[in-house]
Amino acid sequence: MTTPDVSWEARADLVVVGGGVAGLTAARAAARRGLRVLALSKGGPTDTATQYAQGGIAVVAPQGDSVESHVQDTIAAGAGLCDADAVRSIVAGGQEAVAALTDLGAVFDRARDGQISRTREGGHSTRRIIHAGGDATGAEVQRVLNAAGLPVLFGTAVAEIVTGPDGVQGVVAVSDSGFGVVHAPAVLLATGGLGQLYACSTNPPGATADGIALALRAGAAVADLEFLQFHPTVLFTPGGLGRRPLISEAVRGEGAVLVDPEGRSVTAGVHPRGDLAPRDVVSKAIAARMQALRVDHVYLDARSISGFAQRFPTITASCRAAGIDPVTDPIPVAPAAHYQCGGVVTDTAGRTAVPGLYAVGEVARTGLHGGNRLASNSLLEGLVVGARAGIMATERRGVPARVTSVGQLDFPAADRKLLQELMSDNAGVVRTGDGLRAAILRLLQLQSAPAPEDAALQPVSALETAALTLTARALLVAATARTESRGCHTRADQPESRPDLARSLPIRLGPDGRPQLIGDNPARTGPVPIVPQAS
Repeated sequence: MTTPDVSWEARADLVVVGGGVAGLTAARAAARRGLRVLALSKGGPTDTATQYAQGGIAVVAPQGDSVESHVQDTIAAGAGLCDADAVRSIVAGGQEAVAALTDLGAVFDRARDGQISRTREGGHSTRRIIHAGGDATGAEVQRVLNAAGLPVLFGTAVAEIVTGPDGVQGVVAVSDSGFGVVHAPAVLLATGGLGQLYACSTNPPGATADGIALALRAGAAVADLEFLQFHPTVLFTPGGLGRRPLISEAVRGEGAVLVDPEGRSVTAGVHPRGDLAPRDVVSKAIAARMQALRVDHVYLDARSISGFAQRFPTITASCRAAGIDPVTDPIPVAPAAHYQCGGVVTDTAGRTAVPGLYAVGEVARTGLHGGNRLASNSLLEGLVVGARAGIMATERRGVPARVTSVGQLDFPAADRKLLQELMSDNAGVVRTGDGLRAAILRLLQLQSAPAPEDAALQPVSALETAALTLTARALLVAATARTESRGCHTRADQPESRPDLARSLPIRLGPDGRPQLIGDNPARTGPVPIVPQAS
């Protein structure tokens, strides 16, 4: 795949890349303000991480809760790297965002008194998680946004963001109709996560770090990529690879307990909240117990939960498909790659340092999550920041935009299976400096190997693999530089946190096209002003 022949063109005021909660919320907000919006989605209407979100939306309850309580829970989970102002801003927008979703027709589960039902998940000090369909909240959110009538080109992947003196000029995309160009002064990335960097993940097949790679190549900064959250309770099956069903934290919130094969508690004495500790704590406890016993999974015992199949129908179906009845059997679980905590550096309205480029949702780093995500803050962020970014894109109204040339699309790429094995072995739940450095050297070797597939015949797959390769390089650079354990980043050779590393380590592409830390002293203290915050 070199310089492509362009076979189609389009124009828009805003191109949204992605079809999940963040992207469609932004598209709707922009369209309501008169912008011509075109959303491009690699897959189909439900091929998104949003579709698979089980637990719910963390939003302040009307009684017995407060914005400040939610803020403090979020900051505690973030391990000293949250931007407190960003956290407060996004959390405070939760009720309005959920009300807008309800106005669109979203139906949330109700308690016997008719009020919206709420559950509790790991790291939360109270029951503030609203849910739909028991454990199908994401599917309900996706349903109502898909039904909003927004223009979306499905089966269309973005290969490049084109910029000029005035900032963004548009994108180069590829679909069944071939390569095309969309002329637009604003591009909003809402591409989701990077779970396909790993052999096992909760993410859908399309979570191939596309937005990270596109933003880096467009000149934007990324940060906190080393903080990858591993969900502690993913359904384990022998030999299972690829996307694995997660067992929502809400199951533990309703009383399920984690036990090892000998029936002993996995988290007793590890954290005051036990099985409802933050995800990094629980994942590390499980990994440690698995290593100590030389086993490949532990168990989540939910047999004490009354009406399990009715409360968690999606989980019940996944378990029974694997030959497990959660009503009578303990559920075998193990940690797997889940959500990235960092991403493209933005303010709380989705703006990056590149004029006309925005990022929202899991692909973005707003400062909400810091070193570890608090459970169910993900859909919250997509709704709140997505709406703001769609409104903010109106600032590009009238900016001239024209893609005058399309460059070569040759990007370094490693064999995907070997890359996934490399990252799983060296950049998983627990890491070492030696392992990370060895992974960087091995990745350079893999990049120089012959392409494993014919990129001319499979351009989308080739673009995905190239995005994974570049993102892996950036993640390994950041993880190697973070010589400490903090949040969901755990170094076996550096078990303590360092006060001088209580800051993000932002990365941009250098002149040679390699990911490089910004600044000559990555360990210095103090904030790095990468992008102005929204007022």
